[in-house]
Amino acid sequence: MPLQPKRTDVPKIPGALRLYQVASVITGVMLLLLCAEMLVKYTFGHELELGGPGGLLAFVPAGTVEAVNLSTGILIAHGWFYVLYLFSDFRLWSLMRWPFSRFVLIALGGVVPTLSFFVEVRVVRDVRQFLAAHTADAVAQPVEVRS
Repeated sequence: MPLQPKRTDVPKIPGALRLYQVASVITGVMLLLLCAEMLVKYTFGHELELGGPGGLLAFVPAGTVEAVNLSTGILIAHGWFYVLYLFSDFRLWSLMRWPFSRFVLIALGGVVPTLSFFVEVRVVRDVRQFLAAHTADAVAQPVEVRS
């Protein structure tokens, strides 16, 4: 029988789910931007420059960036958002008491392009089903009041 979340942890689950949802979408979008940037860099030999002589945003030959290298910025931002994604994954995983393999699958969502969007839908559905069932059980079973 799979483990169920602890009764005391159930009120923490909606907040952990919201954090996971936000981190999942941001990480997924950043990963797609990173893939597009890598494609442009290694296929066409250009990097994205911010605020240089070419204007506000310009593609310049790799290695000739004179202003802010937005390509490197995207890489760094994705890395930090992936750390947030892993934290939110761990928090939700530990509260829900899922098997470790599920943690690994969710973690892969931040490194396999578009996977975070598909995994996020399934995780949210599973957690919401659990919360709906738990709420129905709580309504069906009145709480004893001791005096």
